[in-house]
Amino acid sequence: MEETAVFEDRYRVVAVEDQSLTLRGVRTGDMLKILNADPENPFSAQDYPPGKLIALNDPSAELGN
Repeated sequence: MEETAVFEDRYRVVAVEDQSLTLRGVRTGDMLKILNADPENPFSAQDYPPGKLIALNDPSAELGN
């Protein structure tokens, strides 16, 4: 998978745990596990219910040059 390709797909939430989200790419079918960088604010099924469609943003694109 190309480095920026991950940001070109949309994903469905497959599973949610306090410290990780498991996602499946709608177009590619690729599975991703997103780890929580802020353990004091865990992921929740209320915020990320299974089946929810989400897109990932490239944080480096927001830095500006």
